[in-house]
Amino acid sequence: MPVKRNILAFLGGKDWLIVILWFGLAFLGAITEISRGNYNNFLIFRNVFYHLVHQQPLYIEYPAEYFDVNLYGPVFSLMIAPFAVLPVKLGALLWAMAGAGAIFYAIRQLPLEKLQQNIILLLCSQELLGASGWFQLNQFILAGILLTFAFTIRGKDYLATLCIILGTLTKFYGIVGLAFFFFSSHPKRFIAGLFLWSVVLFLLPMAISTPAYIVQSYQEWFAALVHKNEINQADLRSFQDISAGGFIKRLFKVPQLNDLLVLVSGALLFALQYLRLKDRHHPNYRLYLLCSVLLFPVLFSSSSESPTYIIAIPAICIWYVIQTPARWKNIFLFFSILLVSFSHSDLLTPWFRSHVAVPYAIKALPCLVLYVMLVYRILTRQFDARSENVEIKSQSALAPLMHS
Repeated sequence: MPVKRNILAFLGGKDWLIVILWFGLAFLGAITEISRGNYNNFLIFRNVFYHLVHQQPLYIEYPAEYFDVNLYGPVFSLMIAPFAVLPVKLGALLWAMAGAGAIFYAIRQLPLEKLQQNIILLLCSQELLGASGWFQLNQFILAGILLTFAFTIRGKDYLATLCIILGTLTKFYGIVGLAFFFFSSHPKRFIAGLFLWSVVLFLLPMAISTPAYIVQSYQEWFAALVHKNEINQADLRSFQDISAGGFIKRLFKVPQLNDLLVLVSGALLFALQYLRLKDRHHPNYRLYLLCSVLLFPVLFSSSSESPTYIIAIPAICIWYVIQTPARWKNIFLFFSILLVSFSHSDLLTPWFRSHVAVPYAIKALPCLVLYVMLVYRILTRQFDARSENVEIKSQSALAPLMHS
């Protein structure tokens, strides 16, 4: 116990160490891949801006410029513009660092104690390392969902809805932020914000192109997403569809399983959590729902791949730091971090990666278990600290050490 107490006290009082670790790993992940010439994703992102300016098709292959195709909405051109105009390697590095910064800021806005935030950042750092090396957009999607939650419960509805619409019109995942609507103290303002930002962000790319081109691009974007979904479902040997559906198909050898069935099942489970909507002002109910929202787009999208789990891993960590102490929760956390953050690394050996992690989409397993657990615990009101006659801030599994 003294050792654990000292470690937690150290983490709670050494914010500078967390900052160095967090941004240092993001820098390391990015600079390592840049030095190897592996920044294809950034080349795709960068050229979205130039293709839009020159009114070229956004969703076809450009083999002379990069491998693969763009799958992000036209408004993404404005997000990437400040990085696209820089030299390529510098732009890629700053893009990765900006993603790390967005997550860091978003986690600092959560209604948790500083130590709890530091623990979350520490446990998510390995996933950040990988996502930074892939120059992903997912870091910004995660930050957007977290900020939607934080802004909504603080009454900043226009900022919350900006995050929702921006996330939706870039990668579509941002739409899950609508789940926080019932946490708003100003629902009319929330709805007004949705309409306002939908119009603004739809029209904004037209300032550097034309209305006809943008409308056509949105139509082509939808067609590209449908086509990509079909490809993801067809090849279970790929690094795509690392989701609940992909896990079930691979484990039970049912490649013909309809993903829509899995999606509907997941959505119904999610909807059940609103049966406890009368508890929407309870801090832990809100945090449990946040965890479900973070897990949902990763578990129920055929486009989920290993770097996408930067969105899901904070759900495991947030859930853990608000728990009452129990050995099984420590064990669950350990194996969750191991399977989610390290199953595609050499830590569990290349054999495990090639024979277990990828073939069975094993990263989805702990996230799926937690998703079901969250629904069950909300329905049975096991999030409520009052049932144990303790204060909400003493409910964390870390509490006996935090307040010793």
